[in-house]
Amino acid sequence: MNAQLANWDDLRVFLAVARAGSLSGAARSLGVNHSTVFRRIAGLEETLGVRLFDRLPTGYALTPAGEKTFGIVERIEADVTTLDRTVTGQDLRLSGTVRITAIDMLAFWLLPDHIRQFRESYPGIEVEIVVGNETLNLSRRETDIALRIGNTPPETLVGRRVGRLEFAIYGAPEYCAAHPDTDLAQQDWIGFDNAHAPLTRQFESFLPGVRPAVRSNSVACAVRLAKAGLGLALLPCAIAGLKPDLTRVAELPDAFSLDLWLLTHEDLRHTARIRAVMDFMTSALGEALTPNTKGM
Repeated sequence: MNAQLANWDDLRVFLAVARAGSLSGAARSLGVNHSTVFRRIAGLEETLGVRLFDRLPTGYALTPAGEKTFGIVERIEADVTTLDRTVTGQDLRLSGTVRITAIDMLAFWLLPDHIRQFRESYPGIEVEIVVGNETLNLSRRETDIALRIGNTPPETLVGRRVGRLEFAIYGAPEYCAAHPDTDLAQQDWIGFDNAHAPLTRQFESFLPGVRPAVRSNSVACAVRLAKAGLGLALLPCAIAGLKPDLTRVAELPDAFSLDLWLLTHEDLRHTARIRAVMDFMTSALGEALTPNTKGM
């Protein structure tokens, strides 16, 4: 009987803590504060009459009862999201909210103007932008549309390749003037961590053995670091090429580029508001990535 009293919001919090292994991690993923997560977990344990987590110095670990609960709640989550996608997929209204996730450089520099134009055409559709490098789960409806970079999108998703992001080497004019040496291996470099594995691999292939002086998990941050004169960086031409305070220093020998994809879940592709965003953004982003905007 106690289990029947647990509501879905509490179960969602339980899943978030189990996956993150901490209250703070769960709070970040849910967009709530630490105390809310603590209160929800305590209330759920009281309702169920069982301890779900061991509170350890390293975080929250599932108890045996928590492990069993986790498996059951994951199945409930799958059923709830299937219901949600199925019902949403039949929605023919050009109204409601569409949640788009994108990494920071796309959210900061490629999306804003296009979102403004989209809202002028579809004022009944509200757009929510989720900025981050982490991959949100489309199947669990953590987002409706994902704007992702990479040449091999997940097979479980459907979508469109809207263009290619070309990359080249950029630096601040002041840095380039102070470091005229043409040997790129002797320059200071701004690199990336494993959040941008394709860029990291490209850099290691291009300049084997060279260690970046500064690293970031954010391309937007790398642009700002390059503008500050900390070194050279591999940056997307569609963004860096439009910055007057960045100079295109050199091309990459193999014309490195990555595909840009708009992706959604199969069950949502026919939802009117999601289809409207997909259609509009495919055209708008495709134009933004045409050669005359790449800083060539």
